[in-house]
This record gives sequence, C-alpha cells and structure tokens, in this order.
Amino acid sequence: MSDAPAKVFPKRIFSGIQPSGGLTLGNYLGALKRFAVAQDEGIETVYCLVDLHAITVWQDPGKLRHATRELAAGFIASGVDPARSILFNQSQVPAHAELAWIFNCVARMGWLRRMTQFKDKAGKHAEEASVGLFAYPNLMAADIMAYHATHVPVGEDQKQHLELTRDIAIKFNHDYGVDFFPVVEPVIEGAATRVMSLRDGTKKMSKSDPSDQSRINLTDDADAIAQKFRKARTDSEPLPETVDGLDGRAEARNLVNIYAALADVTPAQVLAQFGGQGFGTFKPALADLAVAKLTPISAEMKRLMQDVAEIDRVLGVGAERAHAIAEPVLDQTREIVGLIRSRGR
Repeated sequence: MSDAPAKVFPKRIFSGIQPSGGLTLGNYLGALKRFAVAQDEGIETVYCLVDLHAITVWQDPGKLRHATRELAAGFIASGVDPARSILFNQSQVPAHAELAWIFNCVARMGWLRRMTQFKDKAGKHAEEASVGLFAYPNLMAADIMAYHATHVPVGEDQKQHLELTRDIAIKFNHDYGVDFFPVVEPVIEGAATRVMSLRDGTKKMSKSDPSDQSRINLTDDADAIAQKFRKARTDSEPLPETVDGLDGRAEARNLVNIYAALADVTPAQVLAQFGGQGFGTFKPALADLAVAKLTPISAEMKRLMQDVAEIDRVLGVGAERAHAIAEPVLDQTREIVGLIRSRGR
C-alpha cells in the first residue's frame, strides 16, 4: 500500500430488507421510518429488497413474488420516495451475485464460522443448511460494496455481519494494494432500534413468531393494533419516573421505547409524562398513538398492492439506476483482480 492519504468516498447509504414474510412494527421503527428520514440528510440513499438472501431457505415462488411487491409497497407507504431514493429488488442487478463470488474468495472460512446468526438459524441441522445460508454474509458485503456505500443502517443483530463486510474490504484492499472499497460505518441509533415481542420483552419482535399477538403487522387494521397493545404483556408496577427504573423490566422498557419512537421523543420524555401511572392508562395511550401513525401506512400499502404492475415498474426503474452505479464498480473490481473482459458489451 502507498503512503498516499486514504481515499475519501462520497457518502452513500445502503440498506436492505428480506422479502421473506410480512412487515412488522419492528421493521418500520428499526428501518423503514429511518430510511425515509435519511432522504432529507443530503446523502444518496440506496434501498434494496434482498430477494437473493430470501432464497437461502426455500421459498414458494408465488409467495416470494407477493412478499417482494408487498415489501416495496411498505417502503413507499412508509415515506421512501422512489424518485429521491433508489429502490429495487436485488436479483435485477447481477453485480450483487458476481461480486459476492469474488468476496467468497476473499473471506476466510473461519470468519464465516464465527457468524452467530448462522448458528442460530441452522441450529443442530447445520450440515443440512444451504451453502447460501452459510455464505450469505459475503453476499451482504457485496450488496453494500457494489455501491461503495459508506454508511449502513443496521439492527443490533446485523452488527457482526457488518464487521465482516469491513474485514472483507480491508483484506481486498490490502491483498491487491489498492484503496478501492470503503470501510463502511454502521448507523445504529434511536430508542426503538430493536423492537421486542409484545409477549416476551426479551425476544425480538419477529414475523416468524408463531403467535400473531407477539407483533404488530404493518397490514393490521386499527382494531387489531389497539387490541394487541392492550393485551401486551406487562408487569404489575406503575411506570417509573426515570429511565433507570426500567432496568429489569423488559416489557415495560419495550413499550416505552415504542411510544418514544412513534412520537419522536426520548424515553425520558415519555416517562416524564406517564411516570407513576399504571399500564391501564399507558397502554390505551400507546394504542391510540400507534393507530394514528400506522393505519395510514397500512391503507397506502393496500392501495399500492392493487396495482402490482406499477410496483414492478418502479422496481425496474430503480434497478436500472442501481445497475448504473454497481456495474462500473464491478468492472473496476474485475480489472483489479485480473479478470479479462474482451467480449462486446
């Protein structure tokens, strides 16, 4: 490596969500709401429906197409503007898959074996899991680096994969004596980055939980949202006056954090308003706030899903814009690696 100053990359945000099931309140507060806000920060935003990641476990083709379109509707209904951001589905941009193969040859087996999420998903059946499930952190790295993204909004459960992305960038740059891939920075912030189950405050809210009562779906109507919050698990103590008083009270902390994120205030401000009051007062207030914030999103998603041809058109336009960024990056990567490209384009 030369002693020249490190290359300064223009700021670009990249993030993606798997279309492997319905969207939840966790997806909205932890991702979609933030994605929309980021459009006003003067940084280019690239958002991807990572359908190639979804097929690391078997998917019914018809259901996958529906889930991908519904996810696109969720992005748009949550405020992501396809004219201001690049919105597309991953499989329409081949650079992701080709760059992932190159990174398969950069990443080390030991790095991937340390990925706790593979261990969690594969469990005792690791030998039966797909190679894609094992190696998909390399595809995640390709998703990010195909756009020379500098910042990636991620949940706490994806921090380890982002560390792997950084390791791959550093090793690639070192191995080839270049300063080509940026070392990406995670963006983790806010009160409800990790939204927990309404039935167990120690577990993440998940679309795969067998109990529909454990989550708020973005397709839920007002009655369902209100009923789920009113029945959410809590303890018998009133809300504390300070945030420290939430220690050891996982369900109470989760509901306070959700209220704070929906209202765009801090948990301390929520407790300044509701401290000393019981859940009989707080949960109906939370339900009313959630209904006001979420039902317009569910209504807009329903409207958008009535014209899937328009959704497909939007994703196609986004894919063309994404390809225009990713293909030159891939071309330069091939050149650096030594892959000959002599056929006509």
